[in-house]
Amino acid sequence: MRSYAFVGAGNRGTYMYAVPISRDYGDIARIVGVYDTNAKRSSLLKQRTGGQFPVYEDFAGMLAEGKPDVVIVTSVDSTHHTYIVQALQAGCDVITEKPLTIDEEKCRLILDAERRTGKQVTVTFNLRYMPFMGRLKEMAGEAALGTITHVHFEWFLDTKHGADYFRRWHRRKANSGGLLVHKSTHHFDIVNWVLEDEPADVHAFGSTRYYGPTRKERGARCYGCSYAGSCEFYMDSREGSAKLLYADCEDEDGYYRDSCVFADEIDIEDSVSLTARYARGALMSYSLTAYSPYEGFRIVITGTKGRLEAEYLDGSIGPYAGQTVQSMRLIGRGGAVVEIPLAEETGGHGGGDERLLRALLVGSDGSDSRQASSRDGALSCAIGFAANRSIREGRSVRIADLNLF
Repeated sequence: MRSYAFVGAGNRGTYMYAVPISRDYGDIARIVGVYDTNAKRSSLLKQRTGGQFPVYEDFAGMLAEGKPDVVIVTSVDSTHHTYIVQALQAGCDVITEKPLTIDEEKCRLILDAERRTGKQVTVTFNLRYMPFMGRLKEMAGEAALGTITHVHFEWFLDTKHGADYFRRWHRRKANSGGLLVHKSTHHFDIVNWVLEDEPADVHAFGSTRYYGPTRKERGARCYGCSYAGSCEFYMDSREGSAKLLYADCEDEDGYYRDSCVFADEIDIEDSVSLTARYARGALMSYSLTAYSPYEGFRIVITGTKGRLEAEYLDGSIGPYAGQTVQSMRLIGRGGAVVEIPLAEETGGHGGGDERLLRALLVGSDGSDSRQASSRDGALSCAIGFAANRSIREGRSVRIADLNLF
C-alpha cells in the first residue's frame, strides 16, 4: 500500500483525487495528510473524504511527519515547482496536475531536482486517457494517412467555462502562465503524443478582446456589484459548493472566486493562435478562444495519403448543452470516406479522469504509453513558454533556446 499526501485542497484536488482515493482505492492507497495555504479548505477536503489523516499548517512538516510515498500537487500553477522540488528532495515521488509549471526557470528547477534525487514526477494529462483521444492516436498511426505533415487544432471554450479563467487566480500570468500554458499544454501534449515527435519552433499571436478592461459596467467582484442584475457573467459564490469551498474561506486568504471578468489586472489572453514546427518536419496550427457560444474542439490531421477529421462538441451552454456530439472520419486520397465508430463515454473529461486515476494508483507494467513523464510535461509546457515569449518579442522562438534539458 502506498501513502499519499496532498498539497492544494481546491475542487480538483478534492474531487479528482482525494474523494475517489478514499472511497474506491482504500485497499491500495492511504492518505497521510493535506496541506493548503488556506487551512479551512484543507479541513473541508478532510471532511469530504471522511478521513482520519492530519491537516498540516506547513508543507515541510507534512513531509517530515507524514512521510508520504507520493505527493499529489494540485496547487496554484506558479507554486508547483516549490512543492515538487521539496517533495523530491524528501524522497517522494510526485504526481502533479498540468501544467508542470509556468516558465522556463521553474521547469529547469524541477527537471534538475528529479535528476539529482532519482525520484519520479508524473504529469496528469487526462486527455491521453480519454477514449476519443486514444482512438485519434490509433487512427493517426494507420498506414492510410501516410506520413503526417500537418495538424490543425482548434479549441473553443464557451462563455461559462471560458469566463471562469478570468474571474479566478488564472487571470494573472504570474499565477498561471496564461491560457497558452495553463490550458493549452493539455492540447500541445496530445499533438506531441500523437505525432511521437518533439516541437522545434513556435510563432504565436495573442490578444485580450472580450474579457479584461473592455467594459465600463464592472465592479471588483460579483458579490455586492451594482451591475449584478444585468451582467451575464454574474455568479453567486455564496450558493452551492462554491460557498463552502470559497466564500466561507475568504477570511483566511482574501481569495475571491467571483472576481470581475472585466478587471484591470487581467493580463492573460482570451484569443491565441500559433504555428509550431516539429523536429521531423510536421507543422501544427493551433487556436484557442475563451468566449465561444458553445464548447468543444476540432482536430484535422493531414498526411501524404489522406486526412483524419475529428470533432468533439459538449459544454453546459449553447446548442450542444448537456450532450456530447463526437465524430471522426478518414478521407483517402481517392476520395473514399470512412466513418470511424466511437463509443459513448461518461465521466470527467470524456472518461479520461477515471482511467487516469486508476492508472496512477494501480500502475502498469510499463507498457502504458499514456503515462506522461516530466519530460512530456516539459515539452508540452515548452510550446506555451515559447508562445508567450513569441507574443512578447514578436518573433519565432526555438524550443532549444529555452534550455530546458
